[in-house]
Amino acid sequence: MPLKKVIFKAGVNRENTRYTTEGGWYDGDKIRFRQGNPETIGGWEPYSLNTFQGVCRSLNTWVTLNNEKLTGVGTNLKFYLENGGAYYNITPIRESATINTDPFALTASTTVTVTDTNHGCSTGDFVTFSGAVDIGGAGTNVTAAVLNQEFQVTVVDANTYTITISVTPNATAIAGSPGGGSAVVATYQLNVGPAFAVPLTGWGAGSWDQAGSTWGNTVSLLPSVIRLWNQQNYGEDLIYGPRGGGLYYWDATTGLSAPGVLLNTLGGTVTFTTASPTIVTLTKVLTEGTAVQFSVSSGGTLPTGISAATTYYLFNVLGLTANLIDAAGNLINVTGAGSGTFSISLLVDVPTLQNYLIVSDTSRFVFAMGCNDYGATTIDPMLIRWSDQDNVLQWTPDATNQAGSIRLSKGSEIVTALQTRQEIIVFTDSSVYSLQYLGPPVVWGSQILGDNISISGPNAATIGSGVIYWMGVDKFYTYDGRVQTLNCDVRRYIFGDFNLDQRAQVFAGTNEAFNEVWWLYCSAGSNYPDRYVIYNYLERVWYYGTLDRSSWLDSGLSAYPIATTYDPTTQTGRLITHENGINDNTDGTTLPINAYIASSEFDIDDGHNFGFVWRVLPDLTFSNSTLSPTLSSPQVTMTLRGLYNSGSGQVDSASGLVSQGSSYVITEEFTGQIFTRVRGRQMIFEIESNQVNTCWQLGAPRIDIKPDGRR
Repeated sequence: MPLKKVIFKAGVNRENTRYTTEGGWYDGDKIRFRQGNPETIGGWEPYSLNTFQGVCRSLNTWVTLNNEKLTGVGTNLKFYLENGGAYYNITPIRESATINTDPFALTASTTVTVTDTNHGCSTGDFVTFSGAVDIGGAGTNVTAAVLNQEFQVTVVDANTYTITISVTPNATAIAGSPGGGSAVVATYQLNVGPAFAVPLTGWGAGSWDQAGSTWGNTVSLLPSVIRLWNQQNYGEDLIYGPRGGGLYYWDATTGLSAPGVLLNTLGGTVTFTTASPTIVTLTKVLTEGTAVQFSVSSGGTLPTGISAATTYYLFNVLGLTANLIDAAGNLINVTGAGSGTFSISLLVDVPTLQNYLIVSDTSRFVFAMGCNDYGATTIDPMLIRWSDQDNVLQWTPDATNQAGSIRLSKGSEIVTALQTRQEIIVFTDSSVYSLQYLGPPVVWGSQILGDNISISGPNAATIGSGVIYWMGVDKFYTYDGRVQTLNCDVRRYIFGDFNLDQRAQVFAGTNEAFNEVWWLYCSAGSNYPDRYVIYNYLERVWYYGTLDRSSWLDSGLSAYPIATTYDPTTQTGRLITHENGINDNTDGTTLPINAYIASSEFDIDDGHNFGFVWRVLPDLTFSNSTLSPTLSSPQVTMTLRGLYNSGSGQVDSASGLVSQGSSYVITEEFTGQIFTRVRGRQMIFEIESNQVNTCWQLGAPRIDIKPDGRR
């Protein structure tokens, strides 16, 4: 028989049996397709060897007016700004106050019990102490420097928790316990969130008549909520907040280490005239009807006629001046000047809770999706509110501004949203909507695009080449002007090994250089993302593999796509640049990338006769490969597996190494032929590499077959 080319169609197909998908690829890891041919994916390097605390599920890159490139990194423990490979903690402060006198109780261990009445902590929260003094007399080793640091807490009860200090207290320190003084200030960062979803159990965990259960049973039913951060840059500044939490604002002019503050506290300072009615002079642009509350600096007093924690409304606004009215519509008079610095302590109508946020790029509206309504303190999961155009502080609707709200009707909660060229696409847990700018008085209008859909989580959708792609709970979808199911050749394989309890961890991103959409997800036995699946929208093919990454960002501001790792043992992660080099260099140690691909079964002479393959003529390129540290040439292993029939399993196999030779301008030399002794009606072709400095692309290898009977 003549030499036979072994050419397979692009993409991996797992929707049928290995024999049914003859002519294609059936399995693989860390490969992609270029013009129909498989090749290894690019390598990765650490962005820096510095680490951050927690598992990252939010990334955003932008550039300030000072030309500083920043990346927001939101983890379950903290929120960071990355700049130049260093991480700056800007986690919002939950509370900062002087706590109980002598709050530190010591024992002969590094564990210290701290007393703070109604501390509000959860285990894992972070607290920073200041103002503490040495515990014990001369010779103590528990000094102020030991105590005035950041610690992670373990909650004992509502009034006490423990921390771990850097020294074991000596006898002098223990003798002076409890101690620390009367001026200890505890600054608590925002409560941490869980690293992964824990299925809820117990009475009431499920819905009434939920399939497969009864209401009130104790089996595992629903996952708990994990910590997911939302973030959007607003010019050079950042608006951010945890899903289900507040809206915070980080001002780039305050520096990289300044924590963000609640958006509704940024009303600025004011002055009052002693007049009837009083005239308020503002420092921030606010419009008619804005609801505000006032405060005064420490030691001062508010003007007579103005009360703290009372809501007033701006009236007769003219530029930066306005009158005030109360809830009954009465003008407010001021008869005494007061003392100190006066501020708007609360912009009452700014959302205090949100499930997702987005900033419209050109018109600069800030959207809070799944937020509290005006005057409410609980989330309406289907409500969308937006600020006035180009005014992040103005959320009170009025004829003089464009702030407003709309409530969607299909679904039980808004999951996420994406901004496209002409619209904002909003995903609920069962529908897809389009938000489009209509102008006053409606401002923004909604239109349903599709119903009876699903989406895995808030990070499961992305935009590739102007088209939206997302992962549902049992299939993939696309939106290019209409919502459609995305045909997937690996659907059964992916969703058959998918941890549905961890679906909120699904993370979508693009790799635009290779026309790819990536989804990171948790396999059935994992609590953290350990798999990926890729759709190549140019070649319309699928492939998948194993990779421990929790988030992904492909930005035009970065030379390479960025992903994040997570080590559950140390609870730390690292930024990784992908398509950078050809090796696995996650932590600074160079390791090989184990890449392989295996074909479906293909017939020898249509499976009528046995064939005997006695040699293979490889065809591949080792372009960009180099010698290994041991000076060995790049090489791959090619394997042929013979089968007597499609159900017999492997009965014969042979493999051989293919090594690179000298490189020339036109051709590339490598092992010319591999001698094999493989017999069967069907064959499986495999190629694998597991050596540093090796990358390859397969061409059209040929096999030399001799007839071998019909048995």
